[in-house]
Amino acid sequence: MITSIPIPKPRPKTTPESSCRYTARQWDEIRRAFYSSILADTPLSSLSKNLEGVEWPIQGPGEIPSAYLELSFQELHEHLALRGQPPGVADFLMDILQETMDFDNPFGDMINQAQSSGEGQNPLVRNLAKLNIPAEFPVALTALSAETLLFCRLEHIATLEQFALAAQRMAGSVIVGGDFRALLNALSCIDERVLARYLPYRVGSTGLHYIEGVAHAIRALPAPVQAALARRLGLALPAASLDMARSVSLRQIEQAKLEIRVNASAMRGFCEQDYEDVQNRITKGEDIRELVAVLGDHVTAAIVADIIAPSASRAGFLARVLRWWRK
Repeated sequence: MITSIPIPKPRPKTTPESSCRYTARQWDEIRRAFYSSILADTPLSSLSKNLEGVEWPIQGPGEIPSAYLELSFQELHEHLALRGQPPGVADFLMDILQETMDFDNPFGDMINQAQSSGEGQNPLVRNLAKLNIPAEFPVALTALSAETLLFCRLEHIATLEQFALAAQRMAGSVIVGGDFRALLNALSCIDERVLARYLPYRVGSTGLHYIEGVAHAIRALPAPVQAALARRLGLALPAASLDMARSVSLRQIEQAKLEIRVNASAMRGFCEQDYEDVQNRITKGEDIRELVAVLGDHVTAAIVADIIAPSASRAGFLARVLRWWRK
């Protein structure tokens, strides 16, 4: 009796594409589009949190989108496999990048819906109202870079409302980046932390805040001038900061203080209630550290305290402030 030995059929060759929801062509489209993203160097662990809390499985400082964008579809899968990751992680990476691109340009879809609408229908203007941020707040009082402020002047963008309307006008015809794009995105998806970077806004609150506005004016000054202001208050500074501070003249210091107070005065008209609250709390003897602690930076906080201190009792008031910070 002859017994035949069954010959196993060869398994079909498995390729990355056969085990992935995305194709090589789709990966190429995603990575090409992501090259210009302002989030290309943001940790994947942070970006993945937008996908309903699922965490990126690989830890390390180099785990950013740009580390993968040069890899072909095949190379991507091989790279992840060498790191002990299953094919599904490549899917996950593409999910993250695709979702992030939607976030990276969130105002695009919103603007398309408002192309034929009036100013009141502009989605960014509506979000300003939702956040209780005055639409007439001057762009010049924001913490946008000097280059972006120059661009705004050239485009006749003087207020946040005009900033929002300019986004509608330029959508699809002008590519914007940097902090202009970052602020647009923050207004589009109401990212409070990014808004607080450019506006005198306080995370977890609404409206504009006087103390944050004064802090923005201080941080806009050159680093040597900031160091000189801190040195004049007797704050302990690193050697490098002290060297910078010594290069600043008394006249420059006084000029800087004048600029801060001018900006602070301009701010008051857009956060009058908050300004009055701050002044009332100071008058009642409330601990100044509690007022400026929201800034999270003791050097800037001390300079803000100097600026907002009541002029009639400035000497004694500042002496108490300095004793508190030296403790």
